[in-house]
Amino acid sequence: MIRLIIALFTLATLIGCTSSADLKEPPADLGNFRLGHNVVVASKMRKAGLSRDATQEEWVASLTGAIDERFGRYEGDRLYHIGVSVEGFSIAPAGVPLLVSPKSILLIRATVWDDQLGRKLNEEAKQFTVFESLSEETVVGSGLTQTKEEQMQNLSRNAAKMIQTWMLEHPEWFPGIGSGKTPMAPATAKAAEAAAVSAPAVEG
Repeated sequence: MIRLIIALFTLATLIGCTSSADLKEPPADLGNFRLGHNVVVASKMRKAGLSRDATQEEWVASLTGAIDERFGRYEGDRLYHIGVSVEGFSIAPAGVPLLVSPKSILLIRATVWDDQLGRKLNEEAKQFTVFESLSEETVVGSGLTQTKEEQMQNLSRNAAKMIQTWMLEHPEWFPGIGSGKTPMAPATAKAAEAAAVSAPAVEG
């Protein structure tokens, strides 16, 4: 037992930041990218047997918010649309800590569309298996330490991060990468958003 406690303490000290930590930094280079439509659907989703309940509307709201949070920071002049389908999920309920405590998982499929080309960039939807971030809270079971909303936000932010990482693996999709154009930093993005409240929306 003492060894287990020591191991867990060591693990806690080594745990990195969650997938939202990098949102405080300028976004990764995606060239001339600007987020157009952000479409999330959950009509086909399935819930695992051992899971907290979550409605389609809750998942749509959570993922839409996380995608906006990550991709809405870019100020390029070329529109790209992101489509996400929620396939399945398991939100860890309260369980026995350490021993049988379940983990939260989200299954999604994603597609990226280039507005200028008028077509999707990946012929087949990319599937992602998303796990909750490791933290002092989730290591003993997020069902014990987090609300359902916090668990969903954790998964949604991780999903948005995974989509971004996948997109960065395809620089051919995004002209302007490496051009030296500085992406919009979070502080700048907030200022621009405030200044554009009365501006007309961009149509894709």
